[in-house]
Amino acid sequence: MAERTEIKEFLTSRRARITPEQAGLPAYGGNRRVKGLRREEVALLAGVSVDYYVRMERGSLAGASDGVLDALASALQLDEAERDHLFHLARQSRAPRRRRPAATVRPALQRVLDAITDAPAWICNGRYDVLATNHLARALYSPVLADPRRPANTARFVYLESEAARAFFVDYDRVARDVAAKLRMEAGRNPHDEELIALVGELSTRSELFRRRWAAQDVRLHRSGRKRLHHPVVGQLDLDVESMDAEPGLLLNVYTAPAGTPAADGLALLTSWAASQEKPATGIQALS
Repeated sequence: MAERTEIKEFLTSRRARITPEQAGLPAYGGNRRVKGLRREEVALLAGVSVDYYVRMERGSLAGASDGVLDALASALQLDEAERDHLFHLARQSRAPRRRRPAATVRPALQRVLDAITDAPAWICNGRYDVLATNHLARALYSPVLADPRRPANTARFVYLESEAARAFFVDYDRVARDVAAKLRMEAGRNPHDEELIALVGELSTRSELFRRRWAAQDVRLHRSGRKRLHHPVVGQLDLDVESMDAEPGLLLNVYTAPAGTPAADGLALLTSWAASQEKPATGIQALS
């Protein structure tokens, strides 16, 4: 995941998806040898010289100002996540940081999780390591936590335990796409994270689907939204997910359901099941 290669592949993939018509440019001639925009067309739209854009696409973003990056983001019609990713790549080019993402959760944060008694809540890092849970999250994510490796990793579950993951995540294809895109985003923030590099290497080696998703160069921010899960004990749960920074490098996720909905009833049932178990984190069998 060398920075220059990452920059080159990202900019090339974003350029290839935009036609001259989409960019508001005339398409001279019907036989274009490149997919999407030419380099000189991107340079024109961004207001920079062709030579300068070529240097950027070859991986040199160190000298690019924020104004140039904004212009480039507009020229390539980047969305919010893609724009953030471009700026992360540029910052790494200027002054590479070797910040190691947090690997443990402070006791105070665990107490916060434990204080949330009627909603599943858990903390992960940018690699999708499950670092801390409350009792309901352990029950809800029992299929993921069935892997004896610790910390359990949702990305590994999605791509390497695909049969179980397809049964658990109702919208499996979207989840798989989002997981790869968020890992790509994390790689832009922390390209020297050895554990992330190892995880991407493992997934690339063992999952053809991940190789395709990773090659797409898509990026995505962690957002709040809706998650549809099919739990092996209580059935389908359509849950609202709120994601927020617990501290740098750690994300707190809380799952809720509106009162009076089937999902709220399902969470109440899950609470009852979890409370009746001595060790609710041991997996599906402990809940059955």
